[in-house]
Amino acid sequence: MSLRAGRCVRRSKSVQPGTFCPAPGFVARLEELELDGFQRLEALVDRAGADDVGEANALLRRFKGRTDEIDTAIDEFILDFMTLVFVVETGEEGFEKPTRKLAGTSLSKLKHLVNVPA
Repeated sequence: MSLRAGRCVRRSKSVQPGTFCPAPGFVARLEELELDGFQRLEALVDRAGADDVGEANALLRRFKGRTDEIDTAIDEFILDFMTLVFVVETGEEGFEKPTRKLAGTSLSKLKHLVNVPA
């Protein structure tokens, strides 16, 4: 068996010991958890409070280390999100809308890299 595009493929009738093949429900649940995490991140961007930076970091921790490109996208999102929180907390209304859009764009890029359906 092997995992290909989220599915197990049986190569022969006997499965070798130690081969892990997640059940289809497990793969679907994993994708659902990732989607839920991104929905929570979108809500954090909408709310943008000082306490939300730690939660965003915790939600993104599971994606760290997959690829250098994803790690860079995470760092860019966190920087944009922290900038948004600063702008919101200091009351700079003229900068809030573009900064929120920038953080949302960074999050969309990250979501695309992680391959979570939009």
